[in-house]
Amino acid sequence: MQSDDTPVIVYTTFPDITSAKNAGSQLIAANLAACVNILPGMVSIYQWDGKQESSEEVVMIVKTRSALAQAVVGEVSQQHPYDTPAVLTWQVTGGAPTYIEWIAQMTKP
Repeated sequence: MQSDDTPVIVYTTFPDITSAKNAGSQLIAANLAACVNILPGMVSIYQWDGKQESSEEVVMIVKTRSALAQAVVGEVSQQHPYDTPAVLTWQVTGGAPTYIEWIAQMTKP
């Protein structure tokens, strides 16, 4: 495996399942992600504009490779309805070799 094939997880949240599905579908169509998991029913508690907020959100987990991580972050940020979306990347340090290879294969042009 080449270093740019190392798996990366991109974590983000969306205000609703429709916007998450739209963003996820575009990532898959562009070969930027091998798989997108959308988990509804999350509650976020955070500080915004000096006060505590709470909102229901949807989690989106994107499986991609390191060479595409910044492109995924850029695409998610561009499509996102929030001014400051939560978009984080995590380097994967292990996993099933066949699944890791599948991620690399699905994200190649």
